[in-house]
Amino acid sequence: MDIIYRPIGIIRSPFKTLSDMPVQPVSDASANGFVEIDPQYQEGLRDVEGFSHLILIYHFHRAQPSKLSVLPFLDTSPRGVFSTRAPSRPNPIGLSIVGLREINKNRLSVTQLDILDETPLIDIKPYVPEFDAHPEAYGGWFERSRGAARKKLSDDRFE
Repeated sequence: MDIIYRPIGIIRSPFKTLSDMPVQPVSDASANGFVEIDPQYQEGLRDVEGFSHLILIYHFHRAQPSKLSVLPFLDTSPRGVFSTRAPSRPNPIGLSIVGLREINKNRLSVTQLDILDETPLIDIKPYVPEFDAHPEAYGGWFERSRGAARKKLSDDRFE
């Protein structure tokens, strides 16, 4: 079975290289930016302004070929790719939760970006606290690195 996705827009951020990009949206280095939706999809943005946050689903367009074991940014031990958020995946799909500042036609102004400039956008979903927030959740091996993502920047290990 072939699965084909086409971008619905592009993400504009100040991060031109991996070396200055944060590894998660919660980072102190995350930034404001824009999401430009192709005009043919603009109608799909109706009612989005009522949400404070959005889930961006995008293509890791500069990721290395897939690896099943990776050395993640927040650990020193190799981990199975499905226990990480590394971009070198069988399907190089990323997701980030960003804050929504405003919408002007087909351009969304967002906060807390951790995404490279010119990243192809696959989809947008609203962040719904009742569905998406799980205070009782446990973060596996990430628990030992709690808070470290706020200070960690990317590097070239996945490019």
